[in-house]
Amino acid sequence: MNKKVFWIIGIFAVCVVGIIALTNINEKSVVIDYEGQPFIGEASAPVDIVEFGDYKCPSCKDFNESLFPVIYEELVETGKAKFYFMNYSFLAADSNIAAQFAETVYKELGDETFWDFHNLLFANQTTAAGQPNLFTDEFLEAVLTEVASSEEVEKVMLAYKNSEGIEAWKKDMKTANNLGVASTPTIFIGGKEFEGRTLDDFTKMVEKAAKSGK
Repeated sequence: MNKKVFWIIGIFAVCVVGIIALTNINEKSVVIDYEGQPFIGEASAPVDIVEFGDYKCPSCKDFNESLFPVIYEELVETGKAKFYFMNYSFLAADSNIAAQFAETVYKELGDETFWDFHNLLFANQTTAAGQPNLFTDEFLEAVLTEVASSEEVEKVMLAYKNSEGIEAWKKDMKTANNLGVASTPTIFIGGKEFEGRTLDDFTKMVEKAAKSGK
């Protein structure tokens, strides 16, 4: 596939309740608090990219599996940017369960295991027959066992049962709501929402953010 044809219909379609909606954010950069957020890439990378996503969103799954690898290879691995994930869980009740569980994984086990779990959770969003999986506590625990030791799983489950991931999830939701996020995946680059259509648009926006010190 030509990587220049980046935002293709059916891949970056937005997930919304009832309607398709795109957010309109002011041209000026907004300040986003990244402290304590999971990220991948070099901490010193000059540009912050953040995805607001929902683990139940099919478009987020497509983004994670089809488009994020390109972003990672061309922008994260090269040290041009670091990539954050923040929850905007709104599609179903188990969206919130998955988000809070993932936050607990990050809190207890750190970035590396979080990203392994994050990717595996999207991979298991649906069954082999294409039906959505229900993200119960038992299901999430089973997914975690594929990327963590039994001791680590036990640690996460205890923290999760003690609601250790709720505050981080609430922080994400507050941030998303303050920014006017209304769909997933929504991407911000250097504090500005990405509304382009191609990889070239994306790269240029990262380069512009780097020059402006964002």
